[in-house]
Amino acid sequence: MSKKYTIQKSPFVVPTTDGKLIEEHFGMASDKSSNISIAHMIAPPGWSEPFQTPDFDEYTYIIKGKKQFFIDNEKIILEAGQSIKIKKHTRIQYSNPFNEECEYLAICLPAFTMEAVHRED
Repeated sequence: MSKKYTIQKSPFVVPTTDGKLIEEHFGMASDKSSNISIAHMIAPPGWSEPFQTPDFDEYTYIIKGKKQFFIDNEKIILEAGQSIKIKKHTRIQYSNPFNEECEYLAICLPAFTMEAVHRED
């Protein structure tokens, strides 16, 4: 009989070069799930990513600090306890221009992949 649950005790730590911590608990890198990815992240002060237009919906829940979003041409700032859903095929840039780290959860449906995120150069 197979187990009807999975406990993740050792998430996959995604290698980064920008100081951001990415711990994928479920998704392509950790358990090969293509349906969903769930990651715990900590973005250091001053962190940012290029604009992207993903092929997945992304949900973000802020645990600590603040995170800035540029969605099309609108600037949105979320604080701890707030969340957002960004629909797939939306042009977005994520950043933390603030003086404290931002800790958050990110959930992508379907799962995050580098091929599906479509980051700009």
